[in-house]
Amino acid sequence: MTEHADYTDHHGPEGPAIRGTVVVVPGRGETRETYTRLGRRLAADAYRVRVVDAVHLDADDPAGSLTRFGAQVAEAVAGTAGPDGVARPVVLVGADTGAVAVAALLGSGESAAADAVVLAGLPARTAASAAWDDELDVRTFCPAHRSTLTGDSGFRRGALDEAVPEALLTAAYESEAEVPALILTGDADPLVDRDALTRTAKSLPRARLSIVRDAHHDVLNDMQHRSVAAEIVTFLEALRNELVPLVTVESTAW
Repeated sequence: MTEHADYTDHHGPEGPAIRGTVVVVPGRGETRETYTRLGRRLAADAYRVRVVDAVHLDADDPAGSLTRFGAQVAEAVAGTAGPDGVARPVVLVGADTGAVAVAALLGSGESAAADAVVLAGLPARTAASAAWDDELDVRTFCPAHRSTLTGDSGFRRGALDEAVPEALLTAAYESEAEVPALILTGDADPLVDRDALTRTAKSLPRARLSIVRDAHHDVLNDMQHRSVAAEIVTFLEALRNELVPLVTVESTAW
C-alpha cells in the first residue's frame, strides 16, 4: 500500500500482469482508510487499485461539482500509468455519494476515463440518525468495519444526515451512461429506493443489479464483503471477456 496526499494505492503481488485499473470513490463521511480491505482484496487479484478522497458535491454548483470531480478522476487514472500506459479496463467504483458522482458524471458524457462502473449503495434519502450507534446500524453490522469506522479519526460522524444535491441525485438515477454498470445494494439498506434503482438499472443498456441479502448501506464493507468482492471480481473478469461470463451454472441442487 502506498499513501499520497490525494490517494491511496493498493499493489498486487509481484509477477502477475496487471489486469485492469480500479479507482474507488468514497461516500459521505468516509476516508480512504474505509476501503483498505476492499483495495487489498482486489489488488490481490492483480488489479491496480487507487482510492481517492471522498467527492464534495456542492448543491449550489452541481455542474461545477461534476467538472471538478471529472478532473479528479482523470488525474487519478492518469497517475496509475506504467511503462505501457494505463492498464485497462478502467473501472470507477463509487459508494454512496461517490456512486452518485460517478453515475452523474458518466451520464453527462463529460468523462471518457472509465470503461465500466460499479455503483454501490446509491442513496435516495438521508439517514436522520443522531446517535453514533444508530449510524453504525444504518451503515453496517460487520464488527471489523464498525471498528474501522469508530477508530478512524478522519471519519465524519453524522455525514449520512447530509442531503445529497437533488440535481445530482436526479442525474444519477436518470443517467444514460453506455458503459457496463454493476449496481450493488443491500436489501437491508434504509437509504435506498429499490423501485427507483430497478428502473435505473433497466434503463441502462448494459447494467446488472445485484441485491446483497441482509446487507446495509455500506454494502462494500458489510458482513457479506467477501461475496460482494467476489461479485466485483466476476464483473471485472467478464469485462475482459466482452461481458461474457466465464463461469455458468449448468446444473445445481442448491
